[in-house]
Amino acid sequence: MAVVKLQRPQLKLGEKIYFGALVKGFILTLGHAIRSLRGKSVGAKDLESSGLGVTMQFPEQRWDSHLPDYYRGAPALVTDEQGRERCVSCQLCEFICPPKAIRITPGEIPSDDPWAKVEKRPKEFEIDMIRCIYCGMCEEVCPEQAIYLRKDYLITGLKRADMLHDKKKLYEIGGVRTGLVNKWNELK
Repeated sequence: MAVVKLQRPQLKLGEKIYFGALVKGFILTLGHAIRSLRGKSVGAKDLESSGLGVTMQFPEQRWDSHLPDYYRGAPALVTDEQGRERCVSCQLCEFICPPKAIRITPGEIPSDDPWAKVEKRPKEFEIDMIRCIYCGMCEEVCPEQAIYLRKDYLITGLKRADMLHDKKKLYEIGGVRTGLVNKWNELK
């Protein structure tokens, strides 16, 4: 087998000190700055910019009207039209969650309850919003459509405990979802 030696091309002085690349970068940046000052920045009208660039003035202006349909925000639990829990504690969302942000403790439904045929419901349901990566896998895997990613990006807290959403908080922010729920289906 023959050995082929390759010769690298010799760099000129300007290429060795990257002077050309620096000048090109400076000219590009200067062009963007001048366009921004003249009010002709790309996307400024769409975001209702305040003047310089495409920066949105956050507390006064919000992204809400500009969020795409496929935006994935924070997860929340939902109830049906009659206020019943949709979650059956199958724990699929807990098992599929990549950062392990979901923790479910299943609980039994008392036999005297009219919905005892469902067998179980979550005794505890917690999502650590600091660990959540908003991937949407929990929503995709839920057989009862009990967990949804809402279009909320303002999740704040003053301490770590504020970012641990329990079952009560998740139902409070999730609201009511209409439509067929397999859990309450009489044929099941």
